[in-house]
Amino acid sequence: MAVGKEIRGKIKSVENTKKITKAMEMVAASKMRKAQDRMRAARPYSEKVRNIASHLGQANPEYVHPFMKVHAAKSTGFVVITTDKGLCGGMNTNILRALTLQFKDIQAKGATPQTIAIGNKGLGFLNRVGAPVLAHVTQLGDTPHLEKLIGPVKVMLDAYTEGKLDAVYICYTKFINTMKQEAVIDNAGSVIGELKLIYNKTRQAAITKELSEIVAGAAAV
Repeated sequence: MAVGKEIRGKIKSVENTKKITKAMEMVAASKMRKAQDRMRAARPYSEKVRNIASHLGQANPEYVHPFMKVHAAKSTGFVVITTDKGLCGGMNTNILRALTLQFKDIQAKGATPQTIAIGNKGLGFLNRVGAPVLAHVTQLGDTPHLEKLIGPVKVMLDAYTEGKLDAVYICYTKFINTMKQEAVIDNAGSVIGELKLIYNKTRQAAITKELSEIVAGAAAV
């Protein structure tokens, strides 16, 4: 009877644990949906801002913004964006793995990586690998405020403007779906290059369309 009582006690304990984990799963799923909704609402806006910034940058070729000037410094900056907590699959692992490869390439060329950490997981990683951390910010929560980000990021931008860095890269995870997140490392130069390519293709397509309409009109006459 003692054995049966012990087993019943274990069954009850497991059932209670199941209830707790089920409740935690429901809360996590709710938070995930809210985060996805915010991400999907913000993504078109951020992409449009990139397009506008690219066009403005090309509007006056005689003026070159300080952030677009090439420097000869032997130090590269990385703004590393990760989460504050774990248990999120490969979300942090993928970007930190890609960052490790970037560090190796830069160090092989005799350059030194300088970093800024946004998120506790990235900060812990950078401290473990011994990368210099110029500034950091953590515990931003689900709705981060811009004023908390400006300070740390400005440290990196000022270093670039002063010619202490030859490039600044943003390292983040692009959300595809709950099973796939893409690690992204790019800098302003590559972003502008990509946007130029898209712009030229769009412009060429518009010219081709206009020519086709002119030819079709002439043939009709």
